[in-house]
Amino acid sequence: MSNILQTYWTRIKQFSPNARLYLASAILTGAALGVYQLLFNFYVISLKMDVNIAGQLASTNSSTALILAVPMGYLADLLGRKKSLIISGATVSLAIAGMVVWPVKWILFAMAALLGAAQSLSAVTMSPFLLENSGEQERTYLFSLGSGAQMTASFVGNSIGGNLPTWLATRQGISPTSSPAYAGALAIVAVLSIFGLVPYFFMKMPHLEKSQRALFAPIAYAAKKPVMLGKLILPILVTSIGAGLLMPFMNIFFRVTYLKPDPVIGNLLAWGALAMGVGLLIAPVLADRIGKIQVVVITQGLSIPFLALLGFAPWFWLSGFAYYIRIALMNMSTPVYQTYVMEHTEPESRATVASLVNMANNFGRAFSPSISGWMQVNYGFGPVYAGVLAMYTISVFLYWKFFWSVKTALVPKPAPAD
Repeated sequence: MSNILQTYWTRIKQFSPNARLYLASAILTGAALGVYQLLFNFYVISLKMDVNIAGQLASTNSSTALILAVPMGYLADLLGRKKSLIISGATVSLAIAGMVVWPVKWILFAMAALLGAAQSLSAVTMSPFLLENSGEQERTYLFSLGSGAQMTASFVGNSIGGNLPTWLATRQGISPTSSPAYAGALAIVAVLSIFGLVPYFFMKMPHLEKSQRALFAPIAYAAKKPVMLGKLILPILVTSIGAGLLMPFMNIFFRVTYLKPDPVIGNLLAWGALAMGVGLLIAPVLADRIGKIQVVVITQGLSIPFLALLGFAPWFWLSGFAYYIRIALMNMSTPVYQTYVMEHTEPESRATVASLVNMANNFGRAFSPSISGWMQVNYGFGPVYAGVLAMYTISVFLYWKFFWSVKTALVPKPAPAD
């Protein structure tokens, strides 16, 4: 343990000033968005809309992110990393505020689309930004610590978020499950998320000439390396289909299946975020010892039995326990794989690949929530979990088949000197 802590401290000291500012922003925005993710579905239902509408809103968000991934890649190259991060963060706050101020269906869908556009711009910017602001030794630690810090902050957000509507409702003399209570909580989220932008203004980015910027040419890259591109993104695409069926509805699952109130669900999701944060912090150490792809296959494979237990456990405490283990195992390898992809992609193609990976990650989430909402209304959560188990199993097999069972040269290695 002392060696692990010493290694972590050594890697953290190697972080650049920009990387540290990014971590500060991740903590602030993670706390705010933790509240949003917990309460938004409840807010929609409090407006007398059903789970189908919640699913369609989630699909709208991801569909927009999917459709705009390529244009946002061009925009990110045009604006630069710093401006892209600031604009995307400000737009997220604007979209959440719009949902609160105008709580009508078409506005909710418009704001969900705007939120998707902002998240798309952030996603295609983040991986190249982290790669450009880290060295080879500390890179995996930066990717993982960034995600871990955000999840740990989300723990705080979920803990507060579960109680926030009750606190606001008590002060106003209204029901804690009423739309004004949820709207007040989300309004606070919109304000607090603005503070997450402050660290970005202190970043000092190098000036890059147009010729030095990543060439964003997805069609040309796909034509050049179609097989390898398919291998890089196909497992993510399959995972996204499964994730879209379940992840937007975890709060509804615990309310419907176990009849638990908002504070209990908020605490459960909060500790789940903390469990994920711990897993993300462990991941780079494991990657150093056994390899990046090995970490991906082993941790995601081990998460599948706990996913089954989560969905079909007869008791709430057992389902909650499985939720903690599953979420830590399934998600701890995400930044490890992101690092792997960026490291094994030519520098001029990284913006392209980051955008296409983002598209794959949003593809399933673009339509799966709508299908899941319909399935829940008509058949309950059983078929939903069956679909998720199938998709995750296929995804783990693809990671193993493409990158572990055979040695695949993603980037041609230079010939040794004579």
